[in-house]
Amino acid sequence: MIGPANRLRLARRAQIAKDIFELDFRRADAADLPAFTAGAHIQIQVPNELVRKYSLCNDPAERQRYVIAVKHETGGRGGSRSLIEDAKIGDDLLVSEPVNNFGLSKRTRAFVLIAGGIGITPIMSMIRQLKSEPERQFKLYYCTRTPEVTAFHDELSAPELRTKVKIHHDEGDPNKSLDLWPILEERKNLAHLYCCGPRALMEAVRDMSGHWPPSAVHFEAFGDAETHKTDDTPFTIKLARSGEIIDVPAGQTILEAMRTRGFDAPSSCESGTCGTCRTRLLSGEADHRDLVLTDSERGNQIMICVSRARSAQLVIDR
Repeated sequence: MIGPANRLRLARRAQIAKDIFELDFRRADAADLPAFTAGAHIQIQVPNELVRKYSLCNDPAERQRYVIAVKHETGGRGGSRSLIEDAKIGDDLLVSEPVNNFGLSKRTRAFVLIAGGIGITPIMSMIRQLKSEPERQFKLYYCTRTPEVTAFHDELSAPELRTKVKIHHDEGDPNKSLDLWPILEERKNLAHLYCCGPRALMEAVRDMSGHWPPSAVHFEAFGDAETHKTDDTPFTIKLARSGEIIDVPAGQTILEAMRTRGFDAPSSCESGTCGTCRTRLLSGEADHRDLVLTDSERGNQIMICVSRARSAQLVIDR
């Protein structure tokens, strides 16, 4: 399902790195689009009718276009592949209004930005905004395999960004990964940390930033590799306030199962990164798959949009 949306025209497509394409959506009448803020994403119903989320990577000051960068995943579930292979210049697609679960803190004056691979997309929007706000400082650490697969490589290598951007290539060798600890060991200038990239990178950043205030650490994720695993098994949840017992099949999240039975709960990102669906866990052993809860919180809290159960039943405060 896609939220409030417009039919927007694919106006431009350009390959910006190996297997990465930049797409430009506009209104057919060239009128302004709903405003967005850095870090926002849109949903697009692609030609094969799947709905996928994509971060906006252009400057939020722009009002006449939404720009996204998409990786051609030949082994994926077909959403991005359909968008790249089947959408033609001039086609009109259903595009949601922007939503932001990853927005820049308005009061913060210093930012540490960490991106991996295609996770650079929301970060690019942030950089484009911050470049016009000299009173706010940032440092980007961008991890990719090689220069050939590095989106926005030329723009980020510009002389004016030389002291603000570090691009690290590991050639696919874990032994050549960027050492994040010197970056995260000390929080400087009350900085806020923003990270988007592969799950392994985000988990490493979470583990190394545990001494930072939780309110200063922000993650963005769109993939569902951690939401559903091949060895998932069914379980039940008990809603403590009503006594209702709900089956959660292997292919559904707790939140989805609750909705199927007519129950709802606050939610937003549905990828375990924003914390909106945080729920008190009263009993049972959870299989935590979020990037929000600290180790000390995991005994009595659960993010019901992604996490599951290790025990046969969970009792939650709903």
